[in-house]
Amino acid sequence: MSPTTLILPTLLLTLQALAAPTPTTPNPTVTITKRAPAAGGVVTAGNLATYAQSNIYDGIGGGSDSYTAYGCSASSNWPSKASWVSFVDMFNANKPLMFSSCSNIWGLPNVDGPEVGAIWDSIQQVAGETGVDHRFILAIMMQESKGCVRAPTSNYGVRNPASLLGLMQSHDGDGTCNSDYTGQIQTPCPTGVITEMIREGAAGTTAGDGLAQAINEASWGGAQDAMAFYTAARIYNSGSAYWVGLGWQQLQI
Repeated sequence: MSPTTLILPTLLLTLQALAAPTPTTPNPTVTITKRAPAAGGVVTAGNLATYAQSNIYDGIGGGSDSYTAYGCSASSNWPSKASWVSFVDMFNANKPLMFSSCSNIWGLPNVDGPEVGAIWDSIQQVAGETGVDHRFILAIMMQESKGCVRAPTSNYGVRNPASLLGLMQSHDGDGTCNSDYTGQIQTPCPTGVITEMIREGAAGTTAGDGLAQAINEASWGGAQDAMAFYTAARIYNSGSAYWVGLGWQQLQI
Protein backbone atom coordinates (compact mmCIF):
# COMPACT_ATOMS: atom_id res chain seq x y z
CA MET A 1 0.00 0.00 0.00
CA SER A 2 1.06 3.54 -0.56
CA PRO A 3 1.85 6.03 2.26
CA THR A 4 -1.35 7.04 3.97
CA THR A 5 -2.72 10.56 4.23
CA LEU A 6 -5.23 12.17 6.55
CA ILE A 7 -6.88 15.44 5.63
CA LEU A 8 -6.65 17.69 8.69
CA PRO A 9 -7.51 21.33 9.30
CA THR A 10 -4.19 22.96 8.46
CA LEU A 11 -2.26 20.20 6.79
CA LEU A 12 -2.25 17.09 4.69
CA LEU A 13 -0.48 14.69 7.00
CA THR A 14 1.57 11.96 5.35
CA LEU A 15 2.54 8.92 7.33
CA GLN A 16 5.55 8.31 5.17
CA ALA A 17 7.18 10.53 7.76
CA LEU A 18 6.61 7.78 10.30
CA ALA A 19 9.48 5.73 8.97
CA ALA A 20 11.68 5.75 12.05
CA PRO A 21 15.08 7.42 12.02
CA THR A 22 18.04 5.52 13.34
CA PRO A 23 18.20 5.95 17.14
CA THR A 24 21.39 7.35 18.58
CA THR A 25 21.50 4.85 21.46
CA PRO A 26 20.48 1.20 21.78
CA ASN A 27 16.78 0.83 22.48
CA PRO A 28 14.58 -1.86 23.96
CA THR A 29 12.43 -3.86 21.58
CA VAL A 30 8.83 -4.76 22.27
CA THR A 31 7.71 -7.80 20.32
CA ILE A 32 4.05 -8.58 19.88
CA THR A 33 3.09 -11.99 18.58
CA LYS A 34 0.80 -11.30 15.67
CA ARG A 35 -2.25 -13.51 15.64
CA ALA A 36 -3.58 -15.06 12.46
CA PRO A 37 -5.62 -12.53 10.48
CA ALA A 38 -9.38 -12.79 10.82
CA ALA A 39 -12.28 -10.93 9.28
CA GLY A 40 -14.86 -9.13 11.38
CA GLY A 41 -12.47 -6.97 13.41
CA VAL A 42 -13.75 -4.29 15.78
CA VAL A 43 -11.91 -1.67 17.81
CA THR A 44 -11.55 -3.13 21.29
CA ALA A 45 -9.64 -0.22 22.83
CA GLY A 46 -12.66 1.61 24.22
CA ASN A 47 -11.15 5.07 24.17
CA LEU A 48 -10.29 4.67 20.47
CA ALA A 49 -13.60 3.23 19.28
CA THR A 50 -15.98 5.67 17.61
CA TYR A 51 -19.61 4.72 17.07
CA ALA A 52 -20.93 8.27 16.58
CA GLN A 53 -21.01 7.98 12.80
CA SER A 54 -24.40 9.71 12.74
CA ASN A 55 -22.57 12.93 13.64
CA ILE A 56 -21.33 13.98 10.23
CA TYR A 57 -20.41 17.44 11.54
CA ASP A 58 -17.80 16.12 13.96
CA GLY A 59 -14.48 17.91 13.88
CA ILE A 60 -13.79 21.58 13.32
CA GLY A 61 -15.36 22.03 9.90
CA GLY A 62 -13.65 22.17 6.53
CA GLY A 63 -10.16 23.29 7.49
CA SER A 64 -7.63 24.00 4.75
CA ASP A 65 -5.40 21.84 2.59
CA SER A 66 -1.67 22.16 3.21
CA TYR A 67 1.25 19.81 3.77
CA THR A 68 3.28 19.31 6.93
CA ALA A 69 5.72 16.45 7.56
CA TYR A 70 5.91 15.21 11.14
CA GLY A 71 8.62 13.29 12.94
CA CYS A 72 8.14 10.04 14.79
CA SER A 73 7.94 11.10 18.40
CA ALA A 74 4.98 12.35 20.38
CA SER A 75 6.97 15.56 20.90
CA SER A 76 6.41 16.29 17.22
CA ASN A 77 2.93 17.47 18.23
CA TRP A 78 0.89 15.32 15.92
CA PRO A 79 -2.57 16.87 15.47
CA SER A 80 -5.09 15.57 17.96
CA LYS A 81 -8.44 14.18 16.90
CA ALA A 82 -9.98 17.38 18.20
CA SER A 83 -8.29 19.20 15.31
CA TRP A 84 -9.58 16.89 12.57
CA VAL A 85 -12.04 18.18 10.00
CA SER A 86 -15.63 16.96 9.93
CA PHE A 87 -16.69 13.89 7.98
CA VAL A 88 -19.11 15.76 5.73
CA ASP A 89 -16.53 18.43 4.85
CA MET A 90 -13.85 15.84 4.27
CA PHE A 91 -16.16 13.78 2.04
CA ASN A 92 -17.31 16.77 0.01
CA ALA A 93 -13.73 17.96 -0.46
CA ASN A 94 -12.80 14.59 -1.94
CA LYS A 95 -15.82 14.10 -4.20
CA PRO A 96 -14.21 15.73 -7.26
CA LEU A 97 -11.37 13.21 -7.03
CA MET A 98 -13.81 10.32 -6.61
CA PHE A 99 -15.65 11.41 -9.75
CA SER A 100 -12.49 11.62 -11.88
CA SER A 101 -9.95 9.13 -10.52
CA CYS A 102 -11.03 6.02 -12.42
CA SER A 103 -10.43 7.54 -15.84
CA ASN A 104 -7.53 9.78 -14.89
CA ILE A 105 -5.50 7.04 -13.22
CA TRP A 106 -6.61 3.77 -14.83
CA GLY A 107 -8.56 4.72 -17.96
CA LEU A 108 -11.72 3.13 -16.54
CA PRO A 109 -15.34 4.34 -16.37
CA ASN A 110 -15.65 7.02 -13.74
CA VAL A 111 -17.71 6.76 -10.57
CA ASP A 112 -21.23 8.17 -10.85
CA GLY A 113 -23.50 9.85 -8.33
CA PRO A 114 -25.22 6.71 -7.00
CA GLU A 115 -21.85 5.01 -6.56
CA VAL A 116 -20.52 7.96 -4.56
CA GLY A 117 -23.69 7.81 -2.49
CA ALA A 118 -23.05 4.11 -1.90
CA ILE A 119 -19.50 4.93 -0.74
CA TRP A 120 -20.93 7.37 1.82
CA ASP A 121 -23.54 4.89 3.04
CA SER A 122 -21.02 2.04 3.19
CA ILE A 123 -18.48 4.03 5.21
CA GLN A 124 -21.20 5.02 7.65
CA GLN A 125 -22.45 1.44 7.96
CA VAL A 126 -19.03 -0.11 8.43
CA ALA A 127 -17.95 2.59 10.89
CA GLY A 128 -20.94 1.58 12.98
CA GLU A 129 -20.03 -2.11 12.73
CA THR A 130 -16.36 -1.75 13.60
CA GLY A 131 -15.95 1.34 15.76
CA VAL A 132 -13.42 2.76 13.28
CA ASP A 133 -13.84 6.52 12.90
CA HIS A 134 -15.58 7.23 9.58
CA ARG A 135 -13.03 9.93 8.78
CA PHE A 136 -10.20 7.45 9.17
CA ILE A 137 -11.91 4.98 6.82
CA LEU A 138 -12.45 7.74 4.28
CA ALA A 139 -8.84 8.93 4.51
CA ILE A 140 -7.46 5.43 3.94
CA MET A 141 -9.86 4.81 1.04
CA MET A 142 -8.82 8.02 -0.68
CA GLN A 143 -5.16 7.19 -0.29
CA GLU A 144 -5.52 3.61 -1.49
CA SER A 145 -7.88 4.01 -4.46
CA LYS A 146 -8.80 7.71 -4.74
CA GLY A 147 -12.39 6.52 -4.40
CA CYS A 148 -12.45 4.58 -7.68
CA VAL A 149 -14.89 1.70 -7.16
CA ARG A 150 -13.33 -0.06 -10.16
CA ALA A 151 -9.76 0.19 -8.87
CA PRO A 152 -7.78 -2.79 -10.19
CA THR A 153 -6.30 -5.54 -8.06
CA SER A 154 -2.60 -5.25 -7.30
CA ASN A 155 -1.47 -8.88 -7.42
CA TYR A 156 2.00 -8.59 -8.95
CA GLY A 157 1.26 -11.46 -11.30
CA VAL A 158 -0.15 -14.00 -8.86
CA ARG A 159 -3.13 -13.90 -6.47
CA ASN A 160 -1.96 -14.46 -2.90
CA PRO A 161 -2.49 -12.96 0.57
CA ALA A 162 -0.44 -9.97 -0.54
CA SER A 163 -2.90 -9.15 -3.33
CA LEU A 164 -4.64 -5.82 -2.77
CA LEU A 165 -8.26 -5.36 -3.80
CA GLY A 166 -10.81 -2.67 -4.27
CA LEU A 167 -11.50 0.67 -2.67
CA MET A 168 -9.41 -0.08 0.41
CA GLN A 169 -6.83 -2.27 -1.35
CA SER A 170 -7.55 -4.91 1.30
CA HIS A 171 -5.56 -8.11 1.62
CA ASP A 172 -6.87 -10.76 -0.80
CA GLY A 173 -10.52 -9.97 -0.13
CA ASP A 174 -13.62 -10.76 -2.17
CA GLY A 175 -14.98 -7.29 -2.87
CA THR A 176 -14.03 -5.91 -6.26
CA CYS A 177 -15.69 -4.45 -9.34
CA ASN A 178 -12.60 -5.12 -11.43
CA SER A 179 -11.91 -8.83 -11.20
CA ASP A 180 -8.40 -10.04 -11.93
CA TYR A 181 -9.86 -13.55 -12.20
CA THR A 182 -12.51 -12.96 -14.85
CA GLY A 183 -11.47 -9.58 -16.24
CA GLN A 184 -15.02 -8.33 -15.61
CA ILE A 185 -15.37 -4.63 -14.89
CA GLN A 186 -18.73 -3.86 -13.34
CA THR A 187 -20.46 -0.62 -14.28
CA PRO A 188 -22.27 0.32 -12.17
CA CYS A 189 -20.58 -1.28 -9.18
CA PRO A 190 -23.28 -2.88 -6.99
CA THR A 191 -23.86 -1.27 -3.62
CA GLY A 192 -23.28 -4.58 -1.85
CA VAL A 193 -19.85 -4.91 -3.42
CA ILE A 194 -18.93 -1.35 -2.46
CA THR A 195 -19.92 -2.11 1.13
CA GLU A 196 -17.88 -5.30 1.09
CA MET A 197 -14.80 -3.44 -0.14
CA ILE A 198 -15.11 -0.91 2.70
CA ARG A 199 -15.79 -3.65 5.25
CA GLU A 200 -12.77 -5.73 4.22
CA GLY A 201 -10.53 -2.71 4.62
CA ALA A 202 -11.93 -1.71 8.00
CA ALA A 203 -12.67 -5.13 9.53
CA GLY A 204 -10.02 -7.22 7.78
CA THR A 205 -10.04 -10.43 5.79
CA THR A 206 -8.83 -13.95 6.53
CA ALA A 207 -5.62 -13.00 4.72
CA GLY A 208 -4.85 -9.69 6.40
CA ASP A 209 -5.82 -7.26 9.13
CA GLY A 210 -8.03 -4.24 8.62
CA LEU A 211 -8.03 -0.82 10.22
CA ALA A 212 -9.78 -2.06 13.37
CA GLN A 213 -7.07 -4.63 14.09
CA ALA A 214 -4.37 -2.09 13.28
CA ILE A 215 -5.83 0.40 15.77
CA ASN A 216 -5.91 -2.32 18.42
CA GLU A 217 -2.30 -3.22 17.71
CA ALA A 218 -1.32 0.44 17.96
CA SER A 219 -2.97 0.66 21.37
CA TRP A 220 -1.05 -2.40 22.59
CA GLY A 221 2.14 -0.45 21.99
CA GLY A 222 0.91 2.45 24.10
CA ALA A 223 -0.28 4.78 21.35
CA GLN A 224 -3.13 7.03 22.47
CA ASP A 225 -5.54 9.51 20.89
CA ALA A 226 -4.63 10.46 17.32
CA MET A 227 -1.21 8.83 17.57
CA ALA A 228 -2.97 5.45 17.58
CA PHE A 229 -4.67 6.24 14.28
CA TYR A 230 -1.51 7.52 12.61
CA THR A 231 0.40 4.47 13.77
CA ALA A 232 -2.47 2.19 12.70
CA ALA A 233 -2.29 3.71 9.22
CA ARG A 234 1.40 2.82 9.12
CA ILE A 235 0.59 -0.72 10.24
CA TYR A 236 -2.14 -1.04 7.60
CA ASN A 237 0.29 0.25 5.01
CA SER A 238 3.21 -2.05 5.71
CA GLY A 239 2.41 -4.40 8.60
CA SER A 240 4.74 -2.83 11.16
CA ALA A 241 5.57 0.39 12.95
CA TYR A 242 8.17 1.93 15.21
CA TRP A 243 7.09 3.26 18.57
CA VAL A 244 8.67 6.43 19.85
CA GLY A 245 6.18 8.11 22.13
CA LEU A 246 7.29 6.18 25.21
CA GLY A 247 10.99 6.32 24.46
CA TRP A 248 12.55 4.32 21.67
CA GLN A 249 10.80 0.98 21.44
CA GLN A 250 10.54 -0.92 18.21
CA LEU A 251 7.27 -2.75 17.68
CA GLN A 252 7.73 -5.85 15.55
CA ILE A 253 4.57 -7.49 14.21
